[in-house]
Amino acid sequence: MALGPLRGTTEETAGSNPAATSEDSLGQTAGEEREQSDTRVNLLHADQLYYNQRKHATAQFLVGDVRFEHDGTLMFCDSALFYQETNSFDAYGNVRLLQGDTLTLTGDVMYYNGLEQMARMRYNVVLTHRDVVIYTDSMDYDRLFSLGYYFEGGRLLTQNSQLTSDWGEYSPVTREAVFNYNVELVTPAPPEPTRTTVVSDTLHYNTVTSVAHVTGPSNIDNGANHVYTENGYYNTETDDSYMLNRSILQNGYKNLIGDSICWSGEEQIGKAFGHAIYTDTLNRNKFVGNYIMYNDSIGYTEAADSAVLMDYSEADTFYAHADSFFLVTHNIDTDSMFRMLHGYHHVRAYRTDIQAVCDSIVYDGRDSCTTMYKDPIMWQEGQQVLGEEIKAWRNDSTIDSIYVINQALSVERLDSVHYNQIASKEMHTYMEDGDPYLMVADRNVFVNYYPFDDDSLMIGMNHTESSEMRMWLVERKVQKIWMPAATGTMYPLFLIPPKTLYLENFVWFDYVRPLNKDDIFNWRPKRAGTELKESVKHEPPKQKLEDVKNKKNKNGNVQDTPAEEVQPGEHLHE
Repeated sequence: MALGPLRGTTEETAGSNPAATSEDSLGQTAGEEREQSDTRVNLLHADQLYYNQRKHATAQFLVGDVRFEHDGTLMFCDSALFYQETNSFDAYGNVRLLQGDTLTLTGDVMYYNGLEQMARMRYNVVLTHRDVVIYTDSMDYDRLFSLGYYFEGGRLLTQNSQLTSDWGEYSPVTREAVFNYNVELVTPAPPEPTRTTVVSDTLHYNTVTSVAHVTGPSNIDNGANHVYTENGYYNTETDDSYMLNRSILQNGYKNLIGDSICWSGEEQIGKAFGHAIYTDTLNRNKFVGNYIMYNDSIGYTEAADSAVLMDYSEADTFYAHADSFFLVTHNIDTDSMFRMLHGYHHVRAYRTDIQAVCDSIVYDGRDSCTTMYKDPIMWQEGQQVLGEEIKAWRNDSTIDSIYVINQALSVERLDSVHYNQIASKEMHTYMEDGDPYLMVADRNVFVNYYPFDDDSLMIGMNHTESSEMRMWLVERKVQKIWMPAATGTMYPLFLIPPKTLYLENFVWFDYVRPLNKDDIFNWRPKRAGTELKESVKHEPPKQKLEDVKNKKNKNGNVQDTPAEEVQPGEHLHE
């Protein structure tokens, strides 16, 4: 059997790598000393052994079923040049290196240096270790540090993934792999259809935990989900990811950014922490907070810790802050799908044309209705509206109508002393293009109204009480007022009684009103004593069995029996 092709001079082939220059793939510079092995490479078998002084003065020619052993490692080939003086050999044809019963390295050519314990395998190289297989054209296997690395492109296969790169390193001891330059990770491994692709510049992969760690600009694609990160972890078995350094998670028209992001591939749940931003480019709104979570499978979003909702669907952005926001999608992926937004505690909202404060808020996408609970207040220019509960319906970007329930109060500031005031049980304001044109007040209506003459001079104050009122406005000026029956008095300005100047529940909450989009974080509660008093709702009296029987006794129908309350669902029997 003929020997394989000879590479370079005798000195070059004597256990050295002709491709190695001033720095090898491990980063060890030339001249840096390695620990030398003092054990000899043993020739176990060869069919033929001879010398050829003309071709190689220091080499033994070995042909046929060549076997070597060094420090427990077995090596096989078809033919070899054996350099006993340098404790090295060059192997050709069907080369195999066996280390223990778990690692096999095969190729066409191998240069082995026994002093440095370095095996340099070339052409059609395959490294197999447990369930890991690496394919490459050139691999150096360092037995001293138990590292195998390639530098001209390679492919690593596990049970559930495939990794390719220009440069790679694998440690059988730690079962860690490092890849550089044009790295691509695909799960599952071919020929199965690709589920996830990771493209990076630097990637560390643990073949035991199946966790990949990228440390450079990287892109992860998983179905409709795309992740950009420069420092992150990805589990190839579960499709779970953990990203750092302001990573970005994109899902169609939804983007999630944060200092760190956790993504559950199976549950389709993303969580962002630290300066997090969730953007819905389709509906043109976003959440900002230090914690944001969204579940793509059910259309659920949650924001907390300095949470802000921003609606930029119109030219003027709407800002709202609450302790926490919850966006819930109902009947997802159906024709009847709608969304509801819930904001809880310390709600403050600002837009240049409208501001609001309340404890909690709910927006229903079915009728574009926003409901504010517990001490809600709304402002529009110089107008203030408050009550126990406020409902506001939107038409596109403008408010269509406002409905105030219980202890309703509408105040319009004229100057620092005079205010138009309307108080009633309920109040409904209808608007067009953001301007009110009809105000309806029902039950226990009290009005303090300041009319003006043609020269825009204040005439006096009209104090009126009625059961209901209708007020029509044009350009925020009263055109007509209707009341079924009313009692009232017109006071000249200088004769207005101090107790009548303001209605009983009048308060002007200018110190509570949000001043700008940054002021929504500054919670300012109502001053003590100005909170709305809780409405007393009397329950209907329960009918007692004693009363029924006593009533029947007058007609001689029943005898007196001990009294018992009739509970709901019970029937009275004679």
